Amino acid sequence: MERQVAQHKGIHGFEHPDNASGICSDLTVTIPDSYVENAASSMENRTQDVLGRDPILLEEVEYCPTKYQRIMGRLWDTFHKPPKERKFVRRLDFYLLLYSMVSFIIKTLDSGNISNAFVSGMKEELALNQQERNLFNTAFDLGGLIGAIPSQFILIRIRPSIWLPSCEIIWSLLVMGMASSKSARDVYIYRFFVGMTQAVAYPGFSMVLGSWYLPGELAKRLSLYDGSYTIANMMAGYLQALVYATLNGKYGLSGWRWLFLIDGIIGIPLAIFGYFCIPDFPTTTRAFWLSNDLRKYAVARMAEAGRKPPRKLTWRRVWGWIKTWRPYGYVFPYVLFAITSTYSYFNLWLKSLDIYTVEQVNLIPTGGFALGLVSAYALANLSDRTGKRCPWLLIAIFFRFLSSLLLAIWYIPFWLKMIAFLLPMAGEPTWALLTTWIQEVFQDDAELRGILPAVGGALGSGIKAGLPLALFPTDQAPKYKFGYKVTTVIIFVEFWGVVWFGYMAKRELKQRKVVLNQFGLPVLREELLACTYRDLSPFGVEKIPLESGETDMNEVKDFAITDAR
Repeated sequence: MERQVAQHKGIHGFEHPDNASGICSDLTVTIPDSYVENAASSMENRTQDVLGRDPILLEEVEYCPTKYQRIMGRLWDTFHKPPKERKFVRRLDFYLLLYSMVSFIIKTLDSGNISNAFVSGMKEELALNQQERNLFNTAFDLGGLIGAIPSQFILIRIRPSIWLPSCEIIWSLLVMGMASSKSARDVYIYRFFVGMTQAVAYPGFSMVLGSWYLPGELAKRLSLYDGSYTIANMMAGYLQALVYATLNGKYGLSGWRWLFLIDGIIGIPLAIFGYFCIPDFPTTTRAFWLSNDLRKYAVARMAEAGRKPPRKLTWRRVWGWIKTWRPYGYVFPYVLFAITSTYSYFNLWLKSLDIYTVEQVNLIPTGGFALGLVSAYALANLSDRTGKRCPWLLIAIFFRFLSSLLLAIWYIPFWLKMIAFLLPMAGEPTWALLTTWIQEVFQDDAELRGILPAVGGALGSGIKAGLPLALFPTDQAPKYKFGYKVTTVIIFVEFWGVVWFGYMAKRELKQRKVVLNQFGLPVLREELLACTYRDLSPFGVEKIPLESGETDMNEVKDFAITDAR
């Protein structure tokens, strides 16, 4: 037998009682005695936008953006959002996103400056040999290997607004100490601990960002955060050129020493801002820049998307992860991406030509970083607008594959070789798009989303600690016997690793009887049904309890919203 539950006017078939005018035709909701299959079992059918939504999200449900806002919204999503959501996301962008970007820029300056310093006087002043340049990076990577995973476990116990800025203060002091290095041994020690404290940032901020932004917003933000790497390396080239020209020899300090001092001096006040800018997670935030109303709004927004908040981490859960495909599906392509970076060898090729000044050797590679910024925004924006991650991720990987292939061939025209050295930066959005993808596919487990980038980063750092020494020995620069040939093969395997991840994600949807909600994100059938049928009283609809203990969800049969006209 069927029973009529409600007949009401309004958008999507329902309307809040305060809005008596109604803008849509009368609708009758007819619910059979058995629960519905079409609302929860089909990946094509999405739940009605209004059914079961938190009332705080319905205040602007009838908002309609102007034509100008819709056009600008294609470039940046906040333009076409309702006023309240626009205000909320812009605050996130100003405090959380902007701080994370500036923080990462400062950290990456040090990583880029070690290469710039090597070709700008450090080698001669410290009497370094060619291979020690790679060993400095090896020490940094070993620090990252040791620091990344423990940091994420600490981050689950300690608020991000405390842990991340505290590590940044320690990092700043270590970078300033690097300016006092008198030998290669000093640089090794500083680089190891700098790598350990810097390993906190990448997985930590990706976990926090993924806890606040929705699918149509996240890829752009993570790409901008990752794009801070390219901004920093652009700045490193110009900053090194400026410092070399103006501060070299000032107060008896070489230009490369001034560069590390400037990095650390900037980092300390920035870290202090972090204590106030990082909002932790929606369910635990104490951020002064979010009112109580916006905090509730944040919780409701992420709950509607199905993004689970942090919960207690146990060894039983960790063992459960190990027995599934999930950690391997993400870590495998991530590590292959991490170990195939070749852009840092560009300036060695430029220097070997003996036609460029020191300033030009530092400045020319900034063109590739500019290309990386354009690619990061373009691919991420297209990914957010289409709601798809895999195609754009594969395009980014293809850019890197083509670059490595051309450099493996090596004997190509000068202009093509220049393009080949620049092209890897067009593939830099790989990390951001892959990490965005796991924030969505694994949205039911906040801790897994946070720990996997740390595991991938740690393994990548461990492999990078030795791989460049074998593939890219500095005494073979700029033409390496095996280096580019091996990276070409690795990137090819990475391509198919991403394809495998997509296949396994779809397979999991079917096996776990997971369906897609209105955001296109995976949630359990029971959760979607519960969301569909709960708290309909604000719309004048009888509350229908879910009797999950008595109802077999596989027996759900029918659901119909019929037009009563």
